[in-house]
Amino acid sequence: MPRFGRRRGETDTSVPETGATGETPTTDAASERPAVARADRFTVQDLLVEVSHGIGGHTGRLVMTTLGTVLGIASLVVTIGFAQTAAGQIGKQFDAVAATQVIVKPGSTRNASGEETVTARLPWDAPERVERLVGVERAGLIGEVPLGEARITAVPINDPSAPETFSPPLLAGSAGLLDAVRGSVVTGRFFDAGHDERGDRVAVLGERAAEKLGINRVDSQPSIFIGERPYTVIGIVAGVERRPDILDSVVIPLGAARADLGLPAADELQVRIDAGAGGVVAQQAPIALSPNTPENFTVQAPRSGSELQESVQADVNIVFLVLGVIALLAGGLGIANVTLLSVSERTGEIGLRRALGATRRAVAAQFMVESIVIGLLGGLIGAAVGVFAVVGVSLLQQWTPIIDLVMVLGAALLGAVVGLAAGAYPARKAARVEPIAALRSGV
Repeated sequence: MPRFGRRRGETDTSVPETGATGETPTTDAASERPAVARADRFTVQDLLVEVSHGIGGHTGRLVMTTLGTVLGIASLVVTIGFAQTAAGQIGKQFDAVAATQVIVKPGSTRNASGEETVTARLPWDAPERVERLVGVERAGLIGEVPLGEARITAVPINDPSAPETFSPPLLAGSAGLLDAVRGSVVTGRFFDAGHDERGDRVAVLGERAAEKLGINRVDSQPSIFIGERPYTVIGIVAGVERRPDILDSVVIPLGAARADLGLPAADELQVRIDAGAGGVVAQQAPIALSPNTPENFTVQAPRSGSELQESVQADVNIVFLVLGVIALLAGGLGIANVTLLSVSERTGEIGLRRALGATRRAVAAQFMVESIVIGLLGGLIGAAVGVFAVVGVSLLQQWTPIIDLVMVLGAALLGAVVGLAAGAYPARKAARVEPIAALRSGV
C-alpha cells in the first residue's frame, strides 16, 4: 500500500526486484521507506492556496468577521484622531493671545537699600528696530506717566470746594501700540506717528475712562485737561487683550509726554508676533535694541506649550485612547469567535486533511494565516474609514484635522496583530483534531 506523500493521481507501478531464486531480497526498514520528493511537501504556496480557499469560500462569514475588525480599527483611529484634533483646538484657544505676544522690559538690579534700579532704557525707536525681525507683526512702546499733584479732568474749572472727581491714570504710547496689544477703536481714531513726532496734544481714552469722564463721542472735539494743559480727545478704544489697564486710562503720544511732562523713558515694549516665533524673537530682540549690552533687557516670551494646555491634552488623549482600546478589543473578540466557529464547522475538513497526512503545524498555520489576513484586511479598511471620518467631521465643524500618519499605519498593522492574537486559540484547537474522531463524527 503506498504511503502518504505521493502526488495526487499517481499510482504505485513499481515492481519489487527479485533475485535469481525468485525471492524478494530482504531490506531494512530505512530502505523500504520511499523517498518523498521535495515537491510533495506542504509549501508556503500550498498554505496560501488553502488560506485563499478557506477565506473566499465563505463570503458571508468573511464579511462579518472583517466587519468586527473594521469597526474596532476605525473606532481606534477615529478616537485618537479626534483626540489629537481636539487637543489642537484646545491649544489654539490657549495660545490665541499668549503664544503671539512678547514683552521686552529694561533690566533692573537692587541696591544696598533694597530699591530697584533700572540698568537700561528702551530706545525711543525700539518699535522700528524690533519690527525688522522675522516673525514680528507689530510693536509699540508704553509707559506710565507720573502726574504728581496734577489731575485729569474733563472741565477746566478747578474748584477746591467741589467734591473730588475721577482722575484716570495717564499712559504714553507709540503709534503702533494699539495694534501691538490687539485693541480696537470704538469711535474716532488712534494717534499716528505724525502726532508722536510733533508732540501734538491729543489723547485717546479707554472706554471705561471715557464713561467716567462723561465723554462718549469725539465729533465735537471734546477736550480733557491734564493739569492745566488741554488735550483734544480723538478716539475711544476697547477690546484690549494684552493691556486691559488701557481701558481705564488716558493714552497720549510719547512725544507729548516727553515735551510736556518730562517722561524719561518707556516702561516696556509690547510685541505681537507670529505663532511659534517666540523663541527667535526672544533671542534677537535684545540684540536689536542694544547690540553691545543685550543682557540689560528682560524678555517675556511664550513657551511652546503651557502646563495647563499639556494637562488638558493629556486627559483628552487618555479618554479617547481608552474608548479606542475597548472598541479594538471588541473587534478582536469578534475575530476569535468567528474563527472558533469556523473550526467547529470545518472539523470534517480538518480530519480529512489530517488523515491524508497534513501535520498539526500545517493545520494550525492555515488558521493562523487566515486570522492574520482577515485582521490585516479589516485594519486597512478600518484605518481608511477612520481617517475619512475624522477629516469629514473636522471640515463640517471648521476644525483643522490632525492625523498622525504613523498612527494610521500602525492601526492598520494592529489589525493583523489582533488577528494573530485572536486566531491563536482556534488554530491550536484545530491542530488538536484527531483524524479518526473527526471522520467518525461524520461532520
